[in-house]
Amino acid sequence: MALSIKISPILLVLLLSLVFLSSSASASTLEDFIECVSQNSDVSVPISTAFVTPNTSSFTPLLQSSAQNLRYLVPSAPKPEFIFTPLHDSHVQASVICSKKLGIHLRVRSGGHDYEGLSYVSQIETPFIVVDLGRLRTIDANIENNTAWVQAGATIGEVYYRISEKSRVHGFPAGLCTSLGVGGHITGGAYGSLMRKYGLGVDNVVDAKIVDVNGRILDREAMGEDLFWAIRGGGGASFGVILWWKIKLVPVPETVTVFTVAKTLEQGATKVLYKWQQVVDKLDEDLFIRAIIQPASKGKNSTERTIVTAFQALFLGDSTRLVQVMENSFPELGLTKKDCLEMSWIQSVLYIASFPSGTPPEVLLKGKSTFKNYFKAKSDFVKEPIPETALEGLWKRFLEEDSPLTLWTPYGGMMSKILESETPFPHRNGTVFMIQWLSLWLDGENDTAKHMDWVRTLYNYMAPYVSKFPRESYVNYRDLDLGKNKNNKSTSFIEASAWGNKYFKDNFDRLVSVKSKVDPDNFFRHEQSIPLLPSSAR
Repeated sequence: MALSIKISPILLVLLLSLVFLSSSASASTLEDFIECVSQNSDVSVPISTAFVTPNTSSFTPLLQSSAQNLRYLVPSAPKPEFIFTPLHDSHVQASVICSKKLGIHLRVRSGGHDYEGLSYVSQIETPFIVVDLGRLRTIDANIENNTAWVQAGATIGEVYYRISEKSRVHGFPAGLCTSLGVGGHITGGAYGSLMRKYGLGVDNVVDAKIVDVNGRILDREAMGEDLFWAIRGGGGASFGVILWWKIKLVPVPETVTVFTVAKTLEQGATKVLYKWQQVVDKLDEDLFIRAIIQPASKGKNSTERTIVTAFQALFLGDSTRLVQVMENSFPELGLTKKDCLEMSWIQSVLYIASFPSGTPPEVLLKGKSTFKNYFKAKSDFVKEPIPETALEGLWKRFLEEDSPLTLWTPYGGMMSKILESETPFPHRNGTVFMIQWLSLWLDGENDTAKHMDWVRTLYNYMAPYVSKFPRESYVNYRDLDLGKNKNNKSTSFIEASAWGNKYFKDNFDRLVSVKSKVDPDNFFRHEQSIPLLPSSAR
């Protein structure tokens, strides 16, 4: 039986008026913003194609283009009023000036990989807009000076490619996932397969250009050492908009070696992984071996599952020396020369990023993420080997989940030689390895609660075996479970300490001090942005 509802003519007029007022208000906001940007940016660079609104066919594809976590692309997720795609540094300056002038909340996206969608979703205040830096991707590598200026919208894969284009013996120590946007990636630390030899991306930044809260473009000299310190590891979108990084290139051999050796539980994976924990931070610093752990079928037609640990490595040298190093330091893995593949450094980038064998390096210029899932992630840092009995309990929990994944990243080497206070990234000496925990699913919103509960339960189970006081976390693996801004425009210092100390340890207080000086009205804010000092302390 159809349900008939009658709406009075007066009510209908009121409803239509509200819709009209809402849409006209949005249109007015956009018009005001465009006019303001035109007046405050380089007039020789047209901006007519730089704005995308929800009523255009290109809005959804653009919004989704670099976003990685499908949890924040569902229809119920808040959407921006419009997306602005600057074509020039002055457009970014103008977007800050005009957002401030018009009272519009601003989110900035370089790569879209932030785990909680903070660069393109605002859960704390609306309306908001997104400034997407994806069209600002110039890379100028200077091999003679061992440096490169890199624009924020470029991906780290593009950076690697442009370096390799000019030299087979230069590289840069940053991310393993090649579609990461450089702007945000380096603000959190930027770790990868060269970290044990050369440290993090932030450890190899020598200059930067940012737009500050007043719309000025500042380089290292103009911003001062405090702000330059804060943006190199203090997390994205708290201090300004990164426009450029000047990075220091590092030497790599003409020939490097990679391998992936997988072990199942039935092949003794637990004991091998326990031994890996004991030696991985003490290995030759030319050797990086990470562990990738997930369930897999026991056989082609089997419904039973086991746990597979894949030990994946990059060695800065040839296979002969690698086998010798492994025989001396980690014979339990049973590595042979047949397991090893010799290649150039840029080919190793493709290998570790899981591109199929033979993929040409030019694929790195496409820049798009091939990893799109609903997922929830957490992170941990480990100071002492996790006992075998605890690993067995971990496997039991992994076999209860549909598609879990954990990645264990080795520390030691250069990571132990850099002081915790050198940059805001504090996870240095004493860390054996870092863990990333993931649950991934493709069945939309329906089972989200189930998978989120599984990750949280697993995280609680692991508490006795990881870092304590604080239980450390990696800021580039944002985790809103650790606490978030609950009162819109001002993040409470006390509330923020819940996650701030986990991400930054003793560096958190210095970050708060810098924030209070350079952005006293908290213009650059999001759910876990660096808060201001309490008013009594300013």
